[in-house]
Amino acid sequence: MVEGGVQKLDAEEFAECFKTTWKHPYIMRLALSAGIGGLLFGYDTGVISGALLYIRDDFPSVDKKTILQEVIVSMAVAGAIFGAAVGGWINDRFGRKMSILGADILFFAGAVIMAFAPNPEVIIVGRVFVGLGVGMASMTAPLYISEASPARIRGALVSMNALLITGGQFLSYLINLAFTRVNGTWRWMLGVAGLPALIQFILMLSLPESPRWLYRKNKKNEAIEILRKLYPEDQVEREVEALRESVENEIAEEGSIGNGNVFTTLGKAWGNVVVRRGLIAGVGLQVAQQFVGINSVMYYSPTIVQLAGFASNKTALALSLITSGLNAVGSIVSIFFVDRSGRRRLLILSLLGIIFWLIVLFGVFNLAAIHSPAVAKLDSAKFGANGTCPHYLNAPDASSWNCMKCLKGSTDCGFCANGGNRLKPGACFASNEGMRSSCQGEHGEWFTRGCPSSFGFLALVSLGLYIICYSPGMGSCPWLINSEIYPLRYRGFCGGIAAVANWVANLFVSLTFLSLTQALGSAYTFLLFAGFSFLSLVFVYFNVPETKGLQFEEVEKLLERGFKPWPFNKGSDEGERNSLEMKPVK
Repeated sequence: MVEGGVQKLDAEEFAECFKTTWKHPYIMRLALSAGIGGLLFGYDTGVISGALLYIRDDFPSVDKKTILQEVIVSMAVAGAIFGAAVGGWINDRFGRKMSILGADILFFAGAVIMAFAPNPEVIIVGRVFVGLGVGMASMTAPLYISEASPARIRGALVSMNALLITGGQFLSYLINLAFTRVNGTWRWMLGVAGLPALIQFILMLSLPESPRWLYRKNKKNEAIEILRKLYPEDQVEREVEALRESVENEIAEEGSIGNGNVFTTLGKAWGNVVVRRGLIAGVGLQVAQQFVGINSVMYYSPTIVQLAGFASNKTALALSLITSGLNAVGSIVSIFFVDRSGRRRLLILSLLGIIFWLIVLFGVFNLAAIHSPAVAKLDSAKFGANGTCPHYLNAPDASSWNCMKCLKGSTDCGFCANGGNRLKPGACFASNEGMRSSCQGEHGEWFTRGCPSSFGFLALVSLGLYIICYSPGMGSCPWLINSEIYPLRYRGFCGGIAAVANWVANLFVSLTFLSLTQALGSAYTFLLFAGFSFLSLVFVYFNVPETKGLQFEEVEKLLERGFKPWPFNKGSDEGERNSLEMKPVK
């Protein structure tokens, strides 16, 4: 996961948050209403993984075309890239509230389109609409909460939005599981997302605009009235003064980089050695976050479970709850440890764990492929030539075929596992509804993704440990470092570039995962991700400094002189202090 930020928090800030919102429930109402955007973001990330299983069942063209499955999944990401890009302009022009309302309309429209889609092409259109809403909501919800919350509890409230993202992912798996026995399964899974979007739309109508945005638009009286609802009367005047100074400083910083187009601004940023080094570290981290393979797991989790040897859609969805739950737990763990152990150390430890468990997954899936059940000639031919996989019939080496060879040979083939013992030789049939029914009618188990395996449980454990290693480090730290590593005058611009880089890398991974498993096999796909993770580890070690405990000015000075890790920092006290020891610059 996934995409989102984690703030620097401690138990005192959470206690203060609880105390303040108990006294002023309006603040919590505001944060929760906006936070539904995070819930929608997380829900969309998780729901498609389960819905895809049943879309494949209803549309044979989707089941037989891997690229069509990838397009259905990834078009929401493509929409999110555009939604995030225009979302910044909409936020500045029309305000945070209007941006959230617009995102709700897009999300609701997309959910309705998908729920009533007569064919895969219309599902793709609905996915694009949902993606546009996700892209706008992903950047607007935390911005609205941070600008409309008291400063002393801002971090806790924004973090609640990040937790709602992972909570939305977990909720999507629960809802997927709940609808497995309902007619129109995938339509309910995708369509129910319109309900929270409608609820948020209604709630946001009664909430105010961001006081910061109003103040910048010279609607100062309206901004002050909102601040009176957020702060005790004796603090309002102080908060108004703080808002005035902050807005004036922000405008001055924006003026220092000029009002040129994006290419002019990018040229100025790249020409500044501090910003350039920050961009290399920040953008590189966002790309690395996706290329370790996380969203292949989040978008295709039930499919991966099936590849591990669990054929039932319901079983695959139930077991996928593990990955979603572990990701949510990891997000909570990160909140409490990121400021104790440091960002750089968490990243390195996280990547070491990711590499190890991806290599284990390679080994497990490779063993499963080698030891998959053999194809029995007599069983494969018992329904006549039309019932047998055509590629098996014409194969010169048919006597050596096993389940994996049967499924990899063509999407026109399915494997019917032995009803008495699924690890014994089974049949390689033509993949169609009639042969699936015949297989199940004889108490066999029908496989079109993955094969019966005695290694399935080990694969699930390894996948869970991969998530545990990913979530606290690579899941959270890239976003946090990107909020700390840029000079103030370039922070918004560079943060936007890094976010778009994350979405684009996300699109690439989600659009190629199933094709990679088909071309390379599941085992070697995980090995490829392990290779990318190793390159990411090398990149982090040489390019990402520790920002724990540093003021923004100290980070700027660190980048100005250049970061060198141990053992290349000999003779440099500053380098030593920013190596794995995690000591901040004084």
